[in-house]
Formats: sequence, structure tokens, C-alpha cells
Amino acid sequence: MKRGLTTFNIVSLVIGFGFLYLPIILLVIYSFNASRLVTVWGGFSTKWYASLLRNEQLLDAIWVTFRVGLISATIATVLGTFAAVALVRAGRFKGRTLFSGMIFAPLVMPEVILGLSLLLLFVSLGMPRGFWTVTVSHATVTMCYAAVVIQARLAAFDRQLEEAAQDLGCPPIKAFFAVTLPNIAPAVAAAWMLAFTLSLDDLVIASFTSGPGATTLPMRIYSQVRLGVSPEINAVSTLLIGLVATGVIAAYLLQMRRRSEA
Repeated sequence: MKRGLTTFNIVSLVIGFGFLYLPIILLVIYSFNASRLVTVWGGFSTKWYASLLRNEQLLDAIWVTFRVGLISATIATVLGTFAAVALVRAGRFKGRTLFSGMIFAPLVMPEVILGLSLLLLFVSLGMPRGFWTVTVSHATVTMCYAAVVIQARLAAFDRQLEEAAQDLGCPPIKAFFAVTLPNIAPAVAAAWMLAFTLSLDDLVIASFTSGPGATTLPMRIYSQVRLGVSPEINAVSTLLIGLVATGVIAAYLLQMRRRSEA
């Protein structure tokens, strides 16, 4: 059997990566387009980035989106860690099947159903829709993703390290925070980043649960795209791509540094 890349594999990779990343590359290029027509190149310019700084609607949406993402990702990571510990450490307790099913149900449930059910919940509780309803909704949905990531790391964790700390007189809770949590910290950080990214990307659930003064960036972009794509949307999308890429590269470098020190 021949090893290495064949012509078919190379062509498949080129087509696959082109399909995934060519639209992103074009978006970044046209964010520097001097022409207002996004499909007609009018020369290189950064004026749309300057115009973005004067667009109060987009800036407000960005600020709301980041606040929702930071808070909801933190809540989802904490609750996801507790859920993962219960699933891995608690054994076969009564109601485990129901508990795990409720944790993982949002993974396979359509977002339209989730958004509608959350909307009905807030209406029945008499909660006014706004910033906190969007935050709670995002935390509820992204918690299952965090639980999956952390559960996989906990299942592979050597519990003898934690048991050794307890044999030396460390209480179970302190042993978890002093021994287990530092060892699973990369998984916890990955779960937080995943929850934060999913919150930034969400449109459907936020559309159901948002209210006045709680318009997220995806909602703002969608409402403007329906009237036509403006170069400012390309600019803000490029900034988001740069932010996500920076976070991924930083996480990769941090992981490689820890491996080299280990």
C-alpha cells in the first residue's frame, strides 16, 4: 500500500478547504473595499472600519453580545463542571438516565424548539425579555456542550492523584480544587471557549428571548443583511474572525508550552 497523499486526496483537500475558507477570505478582502458595493472592487481602503466606530447600533450590539457571551459562558462552564462530576463520580445513582438525558437533550433538539420553550417559560414566569433572559437562555443551551467536554477529560483523569491527596489529610472538596481542577483546566478552558463561541454565534434563541435594549450582533447583522449587505458588516465580521483566530492560536500556544514543560 502506497503511503502519502495521492492526487485524489490532494484535490479533495483543496476542494474541501476552498469550500470552507474561500468565502471567509473573500469577506476579509472585501472589508477593505473602498466601494460601497460589496461585489465591486473599488480599491483598498479602511474607511469602513472607521465608519464602524461611529455606528452606535452595531457598537451597542457588539457590547451586548460580549457581555452575554462572557456571563453565559462562565455560568455554563461552572454548571457543566458540576454536571460532569456528577456523571463521572456519582456512579449509577437513581435517576441518572433522566439526568444525563436532560443534560444532553439540547445537543440534538432543534434551536427553534429550544427558543420557543424558553420564551414560553419566561412568559409564564412573568419575566420581561431582555439582557438576562438571553444570558440565561445561552447558559442553558451551552451548558451541555461544556459538560460533554469536561466529562470526557474527567473520565480519563487518574483518580489516584486525588486519592493520594486525601490520604495526606486533604478534604475531598479541597482535593478536587487543588489537584483535579488544575489537571482538567485545559478542558475547562476549552469548554468555556466553546460556550462563548456558541453564544456569539447564536441567532435563533436570542431572537425568541431578547427584548428592548438586548439586540445581539447576529440579530443586528441579520436585520441589516435583509436590506442589503453593507461594507460595515464585512468589517465587523472580519474583526470577529480575527478575535476567534487569536483565541484559538493563543490556546494552541499555551497547550504546546505546557506540553514542553511537562
